[in-house]
Amino acid sequence: MPELPEVESARSVIERAALGRLIVDVDDSDTYVCRPHAPGEIRSALLGRRLVAAHRRGKSLWCDTSADDGDGPVLGIHLGMSGKIVIADRDGGEIDGGDYWEGRRVPGDYRWSRFSLTFDDGGRLMLVDPRRLGRITLDPPVDRLGPDAATISPAAFRAVLSAGTAPVKARLLDQHAVAGIGNLLADEILWRARVHPARPVDELTPRQIGKIVRATRDAVTDALADGGVHTLSIIPFRRPGARCPRDSAPMSRGTVGGRTSWWCSAEQLL
Repeated sequence: MPELPEVESARSVIERAALGRLIVDVDDSDTYVCRPHAPGEIRSALLGRRLVAAHRRGKSLWCDTSADDGDGPVLGIHLGMSGKIVIADRDGGEIDGGDYWEGRRVPGDYRWSRFSLTFDDGGRLMLVDPRRLGRITLDPPVDRLGPDAATISPAAFRAVLSAGTAPVKARLLDQHAVAGIGNLLADEILWRARVHPARPVDELTPRQIGKIVRATRDAVTDALADGGVHTLSIIPFRRPGARCPRDSAPMSRGTVGGRTSWWCSAEQLL
């Protein structure tokens, strides 16, 4: 599932290859992906406009649009569980960003395209999404999200981790508290910080909070640099029979905050 690093890669692709290009056609015929908009509603709003900026907060992505008559609507894009942004030129060249499933698609394979913009030069921007859980909306309510996990200040993050009694992993996954951390990234952060995912936030020591803040910064930085959360240290060891790569203790599995969670049985104690 795309988390902050994967969504940032999609945003970067749009910024590099789609801004300023004139939109001459829109395929918004997938009524599930484009809900609650009726077929043709997004198309009518975007024809003749250009994408002028691409933004991200957490796992949400949106683009400003404009035309000769002024600012246009905001185009909201959510990658869902398996989405990629693919930008293809008329000559067959393409770049993409988003969820990591490259082995399941070859260049030119757009059978899972759920939404597309066609530009006046013949190029296209597509949401390619095998599981069909992405969303395209106009004027999305991004202000409901918490601060972005890549840019939140240490003081604000400490406040997020100090209020209430929720398990720390559930708090990290709460997009209203801090935006961008998904299941894999949360396990990586808590493994690096040596904190059990089920520990209530009101039982965290100042030292543990500091370690979580630093682990979040470092894990996000590493995932952005290396191509996504699948490259992080603990991810290959989230499986039965695996041992912690740091101390060789068995990895433990349980459900925290409604999500399958993995942790080191020796160092991440409750």
